[in-house]
Amino acid sequence: MSRPVLAIGASLWHGDREWTIVGLEGDMAYGTRIWLAGKDGDGSLAVFGLAELLGDPAFSPVTGPRLRVPQVGLLSTVSEEQQLRALDLERHVREVETGYPAPDGKGPAKPQYDPGSTTLAQREQAKADELAAQGWQPVSRATVRRWRARYRADGVWGLVVKRRGSTRLDRADPRVVEALRALLPEEAPRSRSRGWKQRMRRETQWWLDAQHGEGAVEVPARSTFNKLLDSVEESLGLQGTVAQRRARASRPAPPFRPTLALRPGEIVMLDSSPLDVLVVLDDGVVGRLELTIAVDVATRGLWGVLRPVGSKLTDVAVLLAQLMTPMVMRPGWDAALSMSASVVPHDRLAAVDERLKDAAARPVVVPETVVVDQGKVFISPATRAACESLGISLQPVPPANGPAKGHVERSFGSINTEFCQWLPGFTGSNVSERGSRVEQEQLWTVSEIQALWEEFLMHWHHRPHEGLRHPLMPKKALTPNQMWAALLPVTGYVPVPLAADDFVELLPVRWQPITDAGIRFDYRTYDGTCLNDHRGQDSGVRSRDGLWEVHYNPYDPARIWVRLPDGFCEVGWIHATSVQLPFTHHVWEHICKVVERTGSREEHEAKLALALDRFLKRAARKEKLSATERRVVAKSRASGAVPVPEGDLNVLDVPAPSFGLAGVYGVPDIDDETAPDEDEVDDVFGPPDDELETDRSRDGSLIVSDTDAKDDPWLP
Repeated sequence: MSRPVLAIGASLWHGDREWTIVGLEGDMAYGTRIWLAGKDGDGSLAVFGLAELLGDPAFSPVTGPRLRVPQVGLLSTVSEEQQLRALDLERHVREVETGYPAPDGKGPAKPQYDPGSTTLAQREQAKADELAAQGWQPVSRATVRRWRARYRADGVWGLVVKRRGSTRLDRADPRVVEALRALLPEEAPRSRSRGWKQRMRRETQWWLDAQHGEGAVEVPARSTFNKLLDSVEESLGLQGTVAQRRARASRPAPPFRPTLALRPGEIVMLDSSPLDVLVVLDDGVVGRLELTIAVDVATRGLWGVLRPVGSKLTDVAVLLAQLMTPMVMRPGWDAALSMSASVVPHDRLAAVDERLKDAAARPVVVPETVVVDQGKVFISPATRAACESLGISLQPVPPANGPAKGHVERSFGSINTEFCQWLPGFTGSNVSERGSRVEQEQLWTVSEIQALWEEFLMHWHHRPHEGLRHPLMPKKALTPNQMWAALLPVTGYVPVPLAADDFVELLPVRWQPITDAGIRFDYRTYDGTCLNDHRGQDSGVRSRDGLWEVHYNPYDPARIWVRLPDGFCEVGWIHATSVQLPFTHHVWEHICKVVERTGSREEHEAKLALALDRFLKRAARKEKLSATERRVVAKSRASGAVPVPEGDLNVLDVPAPSFGLAGVYGVPDIDDETAPDEDEVDDVFGPPDDELETDRSRDGSLIVSDTDAKDDPWLP
């Protein structure tokens, strides 16, 4: 077609109306502007910028369709014969539109295509007759009209003959396809296990019989049905294994954008997963630990808590405390792991926070936003209350949406690669990777795994991470410590010393009344003199119907903390003197299951306390226990009691290796070098009970029978 010329007096189409150009104006500030007047005589005017008008899809010149750049990329996907045919059709369409086959409008024009003496309908008919005379397949005026419409819409590409064969779905009975789409809903990747195709074929036949009558529609033969089922699954995005289907269903809609964090602690992701390593819990019981980790997106810092399978709310509290508290160097660690030997500005930080003087090189961050999944522990009211008390925003992701917290999900794979696979008892990430004699390997104990895990965390922060890049050094992968050091001058460092009340705030919470008998829950009664002025009183919290806020520790059920008007008050269990050994909530649940209630609540609670004491003594003497009892004792001892510190928390007071919360808050566990010997214990607490000899657990902690020992700061 001839090139359209925008000049005064020329006509063009815009917005389904024909306009006449009545003015052209150009200047340095606004560029070229075009003044238009409506041709329908209503006096309408419009002003457009030249670039705006040419880029508007509603614009086209009256003389013919706008010029299009040939779609070379699309034309290269078809054969040369199809390309030549499309270019030939373009010349015929141009001749019908303008009268000239050449785009420059030069050359002689045939009389039957002269726009000045013929109508468009006459030119279309003339072109159909000409092509039919040249031996083309029967061409009608309607065919020429369709060519013009396709050329106006898609250019030369619209004139390419596209031979599209019918698909399997097109050839199949639409009623069978409808049945398969009804039986393969979009929720299938998450809600239903994948079965055999033979089962699906029978279900399809039952569905067709129910909808159209028995025998009205028959499913295809088995091979045809299997291919049709694959096609329907592909159209619904359900092909592949169940894991692949679930991954596609949980993947967010593209385009994908990376999670951006510019400050340490700005976004912290939490998650739990069983550790792919078998360990010896206690008395030869083999089991797995559960790992709860936190990943700081800005620095890729990693923190983790190891517990027996079944994370508690206290584990979240421990993890949050680890993020905000420096870790002290352990005896035997290489000096290169200390903060003073790292790239972190140690002297300047130690002047602000004395706890960093002998600390290990690990970022200390205050979380601003914590991203968690829909796990019961992470979205519980206690976790929400703990985050609120620390000024942390809790952000749960949608259910079954791993990519929403991809940083922490990927970290589990790195832990398997860098840590778990080097340990005896490695089970692999799935059953197909597991060895046949993993249980027979020389497995490690919980204490050994815990000690190695803490040292691994230190090495993690000295290891380059491909996701950490500095804008001035984009080709060099930084370590978490290097990124923390780079961000500190921008964000600064503010020490956050946690006191005992801060840790109590992080413990799980319940709402209970204060009665004349004290506070009762889980078949335990807690009472103390600090409750005297509040018995039978309303707490004033209307949203909780006047109940009182009670915090408890699942690893130390012998005491609770009640929020009174003047602060937290520690209240002990009334039967604590009847139980001479520490216990956990897991053991208490077992006792409640095996002891039948035969009397009043008070009698039943006393009976439970005596049964608990006898069970703990039997376990301490290592008497013969049932398989269930051995698992209960092993899980309880692997958990360990989590002490609440007195006063401010200071890791600099830790003189020996310690694990769990004790290492975070400066309350050391017992080891062979720092534990008092039996004579010293006898001098302080008196001789052990006749029925229970002083013993040491498998992790080295001292077990003392005298109940007064619970006040000793050395004992967990």
